[in-house]
This record gives sequence, C-alpha cells and structure tokens, in this order.
Amino acid sequence: MNRDETLNRAVRDTLNQGLFRVYTNPDVAGVELGGALKNPLAIAAGVSDGVGAGDNAKAALMTRGMHEIRRLGVALGADPRTFAGLCGFGDLLATCHSSQSRNRTLGEQLGRGRRLDDLLAETREVAEGVPTTRTALRLAREFGVSMPIFEALYGILFEGRAVREALGGLMARAIGEEFD
Repeated sequence: MNRDETLNRAVRDTLNQGLFRVYTNPDVAGVELGGALKNPLAIAAGVSDGVGAGDNAKAALMTRGMHEIRRLGVALGADPRTFAGLCGFGDLLATCHSSQSRNRTLGEQLGRGRRLDDLLAETREVAEGVPTTRTALRLAREFGVSMPIFEALYGILFEGRAVREALGGLMARAIGEEFD
C-alpha cells in the first residue's frame, strides 16, 4: 500500500462515526466531475418540479442526465463506475430531491415562470449549477459529447428559451436505445 492509500484509509477510518459513513474513491476526476455536474441537473429537476411534470418524468430526467454526466466524465478521463456510486447517483439523488438544495429550488422557480436574473438578484446564495452549465457544455462541445439535457437547460438559463419549449425540444428528440 502506498502513502496516499494509507492516508486515505486513516482519514476514512477516523471519520466513520455513528451514522456518518465514509468511503474512499481513487478517481479524483470522477469525484470532482460528479460533484460539480450534478448541480445543473438539480436545476433541471427543479424545473421539472416547477412545471408539475411528476415523479416519473423527474426520475427519467435524472437518469438520462446521469448518462450525459458519465459520457462527459469518461471523455475527460474519469472511471465510469464513479458515476454509479455515492458521488454520482448518490449525490445527484440528494441534490435533486432536497428542499434545501439551492440549485433545485432555483430550477423550481424557473419552472414556475420566474426569470433567472430576478432570482439571482434576490439572493446572496450561489447556485453553482448556473455557471457549471456553461462550462459543461463548453467541454462537451470540445470533446464531442452529446448532452441534450444540458443543452436545453443552457437555452433556458442563457438564451431566454421558454421552459415549455425547451422541454418540448427534449421530448421531440429521436427515440433510441436506452444506453446510447
């Protein structure tokens, strides 16, 4: 075992107390990408909540969105397994369902017809998913990765696209295999 692995295990073992459980993951790129890219999806999940799309639609959006995150992560050198773990789906589930999530709450307000500029002006809190959407799409384009949910969200956030129009565009896409 090398020095880093020894340190990781020592930190993990020290932090595991009571109901707080810690796991280690050597995929630094995947952990960082999962932690950042779940925020735009939380905005999208909030939009889904705001328009009243329902739980099944939100689950489909989150699942397809995680496929987009995984594709980008793999293109950037991450281990695809990371996105099925705690810092992938685990973090995504918590952020997309929590009433305390700044990103989900912002999305919900967008789904109810509020304007992004007004929402950002009203709060001192940061919704990291807003600038992360821009960065994710820049990287996706650079690496040739398809991210239609992120594209639709970008249209809502930065191009003034109507929420219903963006959602309609997603639903009008050609139907393919689940894992394409």
